[in-house]
Amino acid sequence: MKLKQLEGLLGTLQQFSCPKIELEQYPTGPHISSRMIYMAENSFGDISNKVVADFGCGCGTLGLAAGLLDAEHVIGFDVDTDSLEIATANAEDLELDMDFVQCDVKNLVLRGQIIDTVIMNPPFGTRKKGADMDFLKMALKVASGAVYSLHKTTTREHIKRAALSDYAAGSAEVICELKFDVPKLYKHHKKKEVDIAVDLWRFEPSRN
Repeated sequence: MKLKQLEGLLGTLQQFSCPKIELEQYPTGPHISSRMIYMAENSFGDISNKVVADFGCGCGTLGLAAGLLDAEHVIGFDVDTDSLEIATANAEDLELDMDFVQCDVKNLVLRGQIIDTVIMNPPFGTRKKGADMDFLKMALKVASGAVYSLHKTTTREHIKRAALSDYAAGSAEVICELKFDVPKLYKHHKKKEVDIAVDLWRFEPSRN
């Protein structure tokens, strides 16, 4: 599937009707989602025929993108049942078989389930300090192949240091710099939309 076609399909998906500020719910738009998953597949081969987990899947955009690029199996994890209902409807609209699990990612326990690749747009940690790092720590614990994650560019040095030193990642590399379009969703938002500079990271867990 070509990038433009992937972006077009993702653009048809339902998004949050009543996003929850405490969960830092922001839609991962079709532009950034398509490029993230397309690069994971076409530059590194981490999607097709892989078992992929979408952490904090929200409305399912990243996981469904992985499904469209022929992931063997996709599982979306999210704490919010309302989001999972939308994600389930999106999967049905695209006629994709994707499993969804309601849970808090930082308390995730997998019994016998092998995850090749984790993809995620975690909370940036602006409402709950460290939320982004909770996601990264768990992702590196469960992924056998690679982790793809979006983080604010301003946190680059912190992310790299934590991944390599605290979470014992085998590698941590920014593979793309992107603009995350944040529309006016919450009362404290003053502007119609804001572009936030984000890094697309590719991590590999330690092979030890």
